[in-house]
Amino acid sequence: MALDISASTYGIGIMTSSERIARIIVKLDHIDPAIWRRVEVPITTSLKGLHDIIQAVMPFQDYHLFEFNVGGKRYAVPDPEWDFGRETYAARNVRIGALVDRAITTFNYTYDFGDDWRHSITVEAVTDADPAVEYPRFVDGERRAPPEDVGGLSGFEEFLNAMAKPRHAQHREVVAWYGGRFEPDNIGVDTINDRIAKIARRRTLGKVGYAKSQNNRH
Repeated sequence: MALDISASTYGIGIMTSSERIARIIVKLDHIDPAIWRRVEVPITTSLKGLHDIIQAVMPFQDYHLFEFNVGGKRYAVPDPEWDFGRETYAARNVRIGALVDRAITTFNYTYDFGDDWRHSITVEAVTDADPAVEYPRFVDGERRAPPEDVGGLSGFEEFLNAMAKPRHAQHREVVAWYGGRFEPDNIGVDTINDRIAKIARRRTLGKVGYAKSQNNRH
C-alpha cells in the first residue's frame, strides 16, 4: 500500500507535526496465519515510544532487549556490553515523523534476541489527529501473539500443537506453564485497549503538564 503524503494528507502548511498521526501496521514475520496489529500514533512518537506501543498491543511483557533496523541503521537502547562493536543509535532520539520526512515508511523491529521475534513495520498513512481521541490508539489486528520465552518460532509451533490436543503428552505441562488455555484467535482486545490507554493517558498528562509549565514562564 502506497503511503499518501500529499499536502492535504501530510499537513504541509495546515497543521503542526504534533497534530498529525501515523497509521502503522505491525506484522510478526514468518508466521502463518499472520499475527498483526494496526495502531495510530502521533508522528512525534520516538522509536522507543513505538517499542512501548508494540509491547502493549501484541502484547508482550517487555522482558527482553529490542532493536529497530531502519535504512541499515540500528536503533535501540545503546549498551556497550551488548553492542559488540556495532554502531547503535538511541531509539529515543528519532521520531516517526522524521522517518516519514525522509520517505522511510517500512522498517523492521526485533524483540527478544533469544526467541528472535522479528516484525515488519509499515507506515500506511499520515492523517489529521482526531481532537477527541487520546493517542496512541489500537485500531485492529488478528491472532494472539506468542507467550514470552516460548522458544521462538519452533517453540511456538510445538506449544500450539500441544495446547490444541488434550491427549498430547505435553498438554497439561504447557497449560500449567502458560497458566491456562491459549486461544490463538482471541487477541485479547480488552487487555490491549487497557494497556494502550495507559500509554495514551500518560502522554496526555505529559502534554498538559508541559503546557502549564510554559504558561507559568510567561
